[in-house]
Amino acid sequence: MISAGDFRNGITLEIEGNVYQILEFQHVKPGKGAAFVRTKLKNIINGGVVEKTFRPTEKFPAARIDRVDMQYLYSDGDLFHFMNVENYEQIALDQGAIGDTLKFVKENEMVKICSYNGNIFAIEPPMFVELEIIDTEPGFKGDTATGATKPATVETGAMVYVPLFVNQGDRIKIDTRTGEYLSRV
Repeated sequence: MISAGDFRNGITLEIEGNVYQILEFQHVKPGKGAAFVRTKLKNIINGGVVEKTFRPTEKFPAARIDRVDMQYLYSDGDLFHFMNVENYEQIALDQGAIGDTLKFVKENEMVKICSYNGNIFAIEPPMFVELEIIDTEPGFKGDTATGATKPATVETGAMVYVPLFVNQGDRIKIDTRTGEYLSRV
């Protein structure tokens, strides 16, 4: 059991039959009245975000989230295939379960499959990936003083904004959480 006074970002809890992950929390002690904890919670099953307040003494059971390392094999139409590298068990997930989390992930790369009570609800790609740029406009010499960017397409088909000096064929490092260009490799 986790009390509301011990909340931290990223903790998963069972509240009123639903499983929530704490996105933000704030302990509030007003001048008059009792202290309370204001939170922003994400329902991990359907992705909805709600704001709730709790007394610091309220307790909730921790939700056990299983994270398994799996290799992304390939996609065929709407199905995406993954393999557990320890026991070679394969699973196929549809586009609805995946969303756009794999837009920076190449085939044969490792991802984390997150599940609760056997129900898969999320896929966590690696934080940083190195990809090759397959299409972008050529940059112009001297145009780098403003920190301008241009669109570029990487080998997975995703679009990312890169500085003007980056050219087609360059390998770049991308933060998969934000989709931002970090550096050339």
